[in-house]
Amino acid sequence: MNRPGRVLAQRPVRRPSLTEWVEALPGLSGRARRLLLEGDTEGRYAGRTAADSGYRLTMALAVAVSQPGREWTFAQWWEALVLRPTAGGTWARSLRSRKGERYAEGKLAGMLDKARVFVGTSGAIVCRADAMVAIARLRAAVEAVVWPGLRGGTDQKNLTARLQLAEEAGGLEHEVSVRQLAELMGCARSTVEASNARLRAAGWLSLVTAGAGERSSTWSLQIPGEAEESCARPGHRSAPGERGAEGVPEAHTDREVSTRALGTVMGSDACHHYAHGTSGARILAALDPLDGLDIVHLAAVTGLHRTTVRRRVDKLVEDGLAEEADGLVYLPRHLAGDGGLRPDPDQLRQVARDRGTAGLGERRRKRHGDQRRYYREWLTARAQRAVERHRTGRARLRLVPEGVVDENTGELRDPAWHGWIVDDPYRPTWPTPSWSGNGSPEAVYG
Repeated sequence: MNRPGRVLAQRPVRRPSLTEWVEALPGLSGRARRLLLEGDTEGRYAGRTAADSGYRLTMALAVAVSQPGREWTFAQWWEALVLRPTAGGTWARSLRSRKGERYAEGKLAGMLDKARVFVGTSGAIVCRADAMVAIARLRAAVEAVVWPGLRGGTDQKNLTARLQLAEEAGGLEHEVSVRQLAELMGCARSTVEASNARLRAAGWLSLVTAGAGERSSTWSLQIPGEAEESCARPGHRSAPGERGAEGVPEAHTDREVSTRALGTVMGSDACHHYAHGTSGARILAALDPLDGLDIVHLAAVTGLHRTTVRRRVDKLVEDGLAEEADGLVYLPRHLAGDGGLRPDPDQLRQVARDRGTAGLGERRRKRHGDQRRYYREWLTARAQRAVERHRTGRARLRLVPEGVVDENTGELRDPAWHGWIVDDPYRPTWPTPSWSGNGSPEAVYG
C-alpha cells in the first residue's frame, strides 16, 4: 500500500527514432522515404555544385509529397526538412541558417507550390501499364506528324530509337548517350547532337540530368503543344500548301511511317547514308503488302520530294526490298509479318555488300568502344593523379625541362644550364662558390 502523499514515478514515454518517424510518414513511397532519410546516395540528382544538388534533391522530394490524394501540408513539409535532422533536408536547414527563417519558409513554400503545379499539369503514371499508354500515345503523335526533308527524317529516327529505350525503361524518362543513339540510328555522332538540339527546341525532348563520368544523360520525351493540338491523332497529314500536301486523295490520309518498322531497319548497313539511306528506310516503313501506294502518295506520307521517292523506290525494287506493279509500290510478302515490316537479316547483309556499305556499322561500334575505353582509362589516370596530389600535398614542379640532359649518356644538351647540378630535375643546385672557403674558383668551375 502506498503511503499518503507519495507520488508514483511515471515511466518516460519513448520517442521514436528518426528512421521510425520517417517510416510512419503518410503518402510516401519507399524510394521517397530512402531519399528523405539517407539523401541522394545514388547521385541521381547530382548537379554542378553542392547547392545545385541540394535544390534538385529538395525539388524531387517536393514532387513526391505532391501526388494526388497524398499531398502534404506545409507544416509537414517544414517539419520533415527543417525540424528533423533528415539527410534529405540538409540543404533546407543550410538555407535557413544562411538566409534566415523567413526566407527559408518562402523558398520551401514556393518549391512546394511549383511541384503541385507540375504534378497537376502532367498525367499521373502509377504503374507500368500507364507508362506504356503514355509511350503509345507519344508514338502515335510522332507517326501522325509528317517529317519533311533529311533533317526531319533524322529527327524521326531519333524519336524512334528513344521510344524503344522508353519501352525498355518503363517510362518516358530514359538514359542514353550520344554514341548509343548513333549506333541505334545508324548515323554519325555529330548528326545525333544536331538532332537532339532541334528536338529540344521543338519541345519533343527535354534534358533531365546531364551525363557525368561514365553515367549517360537522362532525357524525357513529351508531346509539344502544337502536336498535342493538331498532330496527336491518327490520319493527320501535311497542312495545305506544304510539300506533299497537294493532290493527295483522302483515301490514303491514314497511311503513316511506322516507327516500329523504321526501328527494325534504320540501324542496318543496308540503310546507311551511302546505300538506301534514311529516305529508303522511311519509304520501306510506309509500305504495305496489300495496299499499294504510288509515288505521289509516298511523297505525301514521308514528306519527301517526288523525285527523291522515285529514285529511292527504284533502288529498293532493284535490291528486292520493294515491289512495283501498275504504278503502285508494295512491300514484298517475305518481308511482311504480323506486326508489319519483318526484315530478313541475310537479305539486308547481302544488300549492304552489294552497295559497298557492309561493315560500316561494326566499324562505328568499334570506334565508339575504343573511345569509351580511352575515356575510362583517362578517368582512372585522373583519379590516380588526384590521389597522388592529395598524398603528397601538391604536385612537384619540375624545374629542369625534359631534353636538357641526354637520358642515355648524361650529357648536358642545353648550354644555358652549364655549371648547374641537374641530377635532381625538381631541385637543381649551383656548385659551392669560391668565397665559401671550400676551394678555389678553378677547382670549383674547372
